[in-house]
Amino acid sequence: MIVPATPEALEQAALALAAGEVVAFPTETVYGLGADAADPQAVGRVFALKQRPADHPLIVHLASADAAAAWAAEMPPLARRLAECFWPGPLTLILRRAPHVNTVVTGGQDTIGLRVPSHPVALALLQAFTRVGSGAIAAPSANRFGRLSATRAAHVVDEFGDAVRMVIDGGDSDVGIESTIVDVSGGRAVLLRPGAIGVDALADALGGPLAAPDAGSPRASGTLASHYAPRAQVMLVEPDLVVEVARFLHGDGKSVAVLARTAGEPLFDAASGAPRWNRAPADAAAYAHDLYAVLRALDAAGTDVIVVEQPPLDVQWSAVHDRLLRAAADRPAGAHAASVPATGRRR
Repeated sequence: MIVPATPEALEQAALALAAGEVVAFPTETVYGLGADAADPQAVGRVFALKQRPADHPLIVHLASADAAAAWAAEMPPLARRLAECFWPGPLTLILRRAPHVNTVVTGGQDTIGLRVPSHPVALALLQAFTRVGSGAIAAPSANRFGRLSATRAAHVVDEFGDAVRMVIDGGDSDVGIESTIVDVSGGRAVLLRPGAIGVDALADALGGPLAAPDAGSPRASGTLASHYAPRAQVMLVEPDLVVEVARFLHGDGKSVAVLARTAGEPLFDAASGAPRWNRAPADAAAYAHDLYAVLRALDAAGTDVIVVEQPPLDVQWSAVHDRLLRAAADRPAGAHAASVPATGRRR
């Protein structure tokens, strides 16, 4: 049930969390599916609802940076510097977990992901939960595992129906894609997942560049090759091939939609059932804000294939590229996928 974010509703949600229930709530990135991080059974309900593999760790949301001391074994200087610069905000830090932290939250690892969100509703809920419970909410994105994240309360209901008793409505998520994840558990800063906080801003805060992940890096949320995917197949195509690929797929009997930053509406006659041209924002932040909502709408329209014009390769587009590449990746056996025509280029 969707409920407005009133003080009374937030108090009820905090009590529900303390009782072991699962609550969906807004953050500035995407909506989260939250449970008491100190209650392994409640966390298990999140895994069950999402159909999430047990080894895929969750992110724990806190009301303040000071609360991290109860969940991390230590806050090394790199972590403190990043927290001072970007918390509250769309940054998740991977730290060594405190010994008492149950590994059901961490996917069996000795590290934990922590974040202080900046959304006023999320912070108010965390503050209310601090008064009646542990104050820590383990909350992955509020969607089935591997699917598009929810950026509106209605998206959560579309995913879970009545299985989630309370969905707090905080409006559209401001960012629209998941948080930047930086691993600081091993003495250096490693970028595990790009997000709204870009590498340049992180490097400025740290006084030097970040390292790339390697085989020894911790597992983190949303870093599988195939992720953030609609039911429709996504094809990431170079700008000069968008029209050709879309026409080929349409001629092959597919229901096709195009997502592009360039103008192409006159190239297709939508009334004839030809591919639908969806004009995407030219700005990277606006593109990210709209991305999941647009892909969900195209899914709801029964689209078979979404042809996405490859955005610029500039660094400010790195988070958008990351999400599009995962959405377009080959899916695990049993997942819905359409065949890829020989003329399409997957990037």
